[in-house]
Amino acid sequence: MRIALAQMGMTRSIEDNLKTSLAMIADAARSHADMVVFPEIQFSPFFPQYPASSSPLDAGGYAMQLDDPAIEAIRRACADRRIMACPNAYLMEPDGRRIDTTLVIGADGCLLGRQGMVHIAQAECFYEQDYYAPDDTIRVIDTPFGTIGVCVCFDRHYPETIRTLALRGAGLVVIPTANTSAEPEEMFLQEVRVQAFQNSVNIAMCNRVGVEDAMRFDGRSVIVGPDGEVLALADDQPGLLIADIDLAAARAMRQAKPYTGLRRPELYA
Repeated sequence: MRIALAQMGMTRSIEDNLKTSLAMIADAARSHADMVVFPEIQFSPFFPQYPASSSPLDAGGYAMQLDDPAIEAIRRACADRRIMACPNAYLMEPDGRRIDTTLVIGADGCLLGRQGMVHIAQAECFYEQDYYAPDDTIRVIDTPFGTIGVCVCFDRHYPETIRTLALRGAGLVVIPTANTSAEPEEMFLQEVRVQAFQNSVNIAMCNRVGVEDAMRFDGRSVIVGPDGEVLALADDQPGLLIADIDLAAARAMRQAKPYTGLRRPELYA
């Protein structure tokens, strides 16, 4: 399959961010991509950089339900362009919880599945526990191209997340993220490469770009093969990053080099 990462900057306007997202979908379709992946909370500025008690932003104004007009517009664009998409939204559940969630939308516009952030950060510029409730399930999602998984941003720092997705059959793991220039860029790249190699899985990590108050998002979105090879690496500018990946090759590599198959979980803490 051909995957496109929509590396983009965000404004305070849902409408502007949606317009950019739809343009990215159209560009990805013209590039014959089968799926387009978006960064973390693509419809809003990165409001978790502020403690909820002193935020200049109304984060609640960016919370969406599944039938929100912005999500419906993404679904229509997928159906019109015959392309899958993985948008990420600040999703409000029926019980009132708000979860940092990636949706997997099929090329017919139907919702194939979703995954929320499981591990919730709480640190300077990442006051995420002020806003997000955790998803309590790590799930894989069946698509016409094979089984995929979603690992939302901070979850990738817990190797159990990607390992669990691989053990459950994912041939591709997508990571919507919000990495900044203040963070260890090279280590983040190597972290993704090592996890792809150790789990024999394709990984596609899509980041934001641009300056938002105290935070500079540095792009560097990346697509990595199941052998840890970097297939495509972006710079710090908005744009699409495209590569061809093979989910079946990931499964074959997992059988040929059975790192996961030779695990001895009875010995682990």
